[in-house]
Amino acid sequence: MSTETETDVFEEHRPVLMGVAYRMLGRVADAEDVLQEAWLRWSGADRAAVRDPRGYLVRITTRLAVDRLRQIKARGEAYTGPWLPEPLVTDLAGTAADAEERAVLADSVSLAVLVVLETLSPLERAVFVLREAFGYPYAEIAGLLGRSESAVRQLAGRARRHVEERRPRYEVDPVQRRDLTERFLAAAAGGDLKALMELLAPDVRLVGDSGGKARAPLRILHSADKVGRFLAGVARQGIPDLSVRFLEVNGGPALLALSGGRPDSLFQLDVADGRIQCVYIIRNPDKLRTLAGA
Repeated sequence: MSTETETDVFEEHRPVLMGVAYRMLGRVADAEDVLQEAWLRWSGADRAAVRDPRGYLVRITTRLAVDRLRQIKARGEAYTGPWLPEPLVTDLAGTAADAEERAVLADSVSLAVLVVLETLSPLERAVFVLREAFGYPYAEIAGLLGRSESAVRQLAGRARRHVEERRPRYEVDPVQRRDLTERFLAAAAGGDLKALMELLAPDVRLVGDSGGKARAPLRILHSADKVGRFLAGVARQGIPDLSVRFLEVNGGPALLALSGGRPDSLFQLDVADGRIQCVYIIRNPDKLRTLAGA
């Protein structure tokens, strides 16, 4: 197999490998590091003995991601304030064949679900991602992870119950989310507290991720009154040389606020029953760097 061919094969499967690594880690930089290590192992492997390149690459990537996740958990890294995944720009309309597939992929990569996945063990997370997001059969997952099929089924059942118990019940209708996001932008940019209150569910939450490197609430805010007043206060303070872009991030519409052309804040909403149930704000500059050219 020529060098050009081995590169072509890896690049052909890069999207699914990135999908696995990112869902496992919730961090773009870590996922890219895992893919780099997977490439090194692939380029040094005896590819003549590899009958299924995709399966081989997914196995390497999954095991590397499990190892990386174990290292992260072992370090017990402290984080200032609430933690949210690093935002990932997506294009599900261009990659998923139909609306049902888009809905499944959007849910599996959503901020809300990735936050819940952080509470799983590395093996539970690997099984959940491979089964729920990519539809791998249990027997194949067992081969990928070097576990028995019965053990994989047990891991999958535990992970699914855990996620279902903690997963927020939100709509994934992109049209409704886009409409509410546009109305949210108009109300928030104008500091219109009355308009904001009409959009917010009574028990709405606001989760701000700054990592202690930018201004954001260090605790989750609860209730329409607290969230509405906080957002109105942000509007009054303003962002210098503000511009706003709409992006698809983690499978849903999001607002990227830029200050002088540089990413300042990312806003995304979870909605249900026509009201905003949760407002996510990512302000940690380390997590916004990949959005600079988005």
